[in-house]
Amino acid sequence: MTRGIHLDVDAVIDDPATRVVVCCGSGGVGKTTTSAALALRAAERGRKVVVLTIDPARRLAQALGLDELSNEPSTVPGVGRPDGGALDAMMLDMRRTFDEMVEGHTEPDRAQRIFENPFYQTISTSFSGTQEYMAMEKLGQLVSSGTWDLVIVDTPPSRSALDFLDAPQRMSKFLDGRMIRLLSSPARAGGRGIRKLVGAGFSLFAKVVSTILGGQLLADASAFVQAFDTMFGGFNERAEKTYALLRSPGTAFLVVAAPEADALREAAYFTDRLGSENMPLAGLVLNRTHPVLAPVSAARARAAAEKVGGAGSQIAAAVLRLHADRVDLSEREEHLLTRFAAAHPSVPVVRVPSISEDIADLDGLRKVGRLLAGAGTADATAVAGS
Repeated sequence: MTRGIHLDVDAVIDDPATRVVVCCGSGGVGKTTTSAALALRAAERGRKVVVLTIDPARRLAQALGLDELSNEPSTVPGVGRPDGGALDAMMLDMRRTFDEMVEGHTEPDRAQRIFENPFYQTISTSFSGTQEYMAMEKLGQLVSSGTWDLVIVDTPPSRSALDFLDAPQRMSKFLDGRMIRLLSSPARAGGRGIRKLVGAGFSLFAKVVSTILGGQLLADASAFVQAFDTMFGGFNERAEKTYALLRSPGTAFLVVAAPEADALREAAYFTDRLGSENMPLAGLVLNRTHPVLAPVSAARARAAAEKVGGAGSQIAAAVLRLHADRVDLSEREEHLLTRFAAAHPSVPVVRVPSISEDIADLDGLRKVGRLLAGAGTADATAVAGS
């Protein structure tokens, strides 16, 4: 069995210096369930927690005892302690978060013009990176409010889940790009001489772009950028502030994976990327592992199954074969983890055995929390994941 550094999840969530926990990883590895279970465990150990999920599935809301999750934190009933522990939960609404940001940083009449602009309606819901940027924006809002002493974030389930880190820079490049500067140049060219100087270049630019995009889209984009112009600096400033928060000692990244080749390749990528960005990596959560339940090899179990005779022994033979299959699966998982550990020997790891039942309520999340903390594994057989 691979031996390495054990990830002490309770030490991470109990540390009052930890203000933010970011769960990242590829889709389908149990990130959302892990985030919710960590949040519940932290609240019941005395932290005042809010969990921000990007997953629109209703299953998480139901497991938390809520009818639905919205863009505003909702208190999870029946969770907490008299000494201050409490849990709120919310689901990111990308468009609503964008609207709130506009409302908070411009005058009402200009905000209304922005909301009504077709170009804004497009980028606020479908521009590449908008979801990740708005997750960063919401994280910044939650931390700066001071209402909670721990914010747990379930990152978007994309191929490059660390787009969450890239989004501010991508948005900044978009807002500072040549096209945006040209679209906003008529508004920025305040003087008559400057307007004349810019005019010829902009007219040529507009002619070319309108041929490609269409005149109406260009007009909508230009009107949006000119209305949005005064907010550009605020975008960049908030993005840089949240990025600095993610690199601070008060943040802990947990890479979540399953014991599968593709998932662990992704985990290795996330781990390397976090290291190159000087992001504080707490460790790897390996979900849905299959520990061996008895010290009997696969070969020995299959040999014993062949020797068992009589109709009454068919069940015993079946159990022995199931055990042999389990040993084979466990050995494959062990091989994959050994390769990961060899490339990343300093990364702490916690293995979370798979559990047979769906996670449908708080008790289910509590069980996952105990497994994350390394307790209660004897009766476990996978973390149901989203």
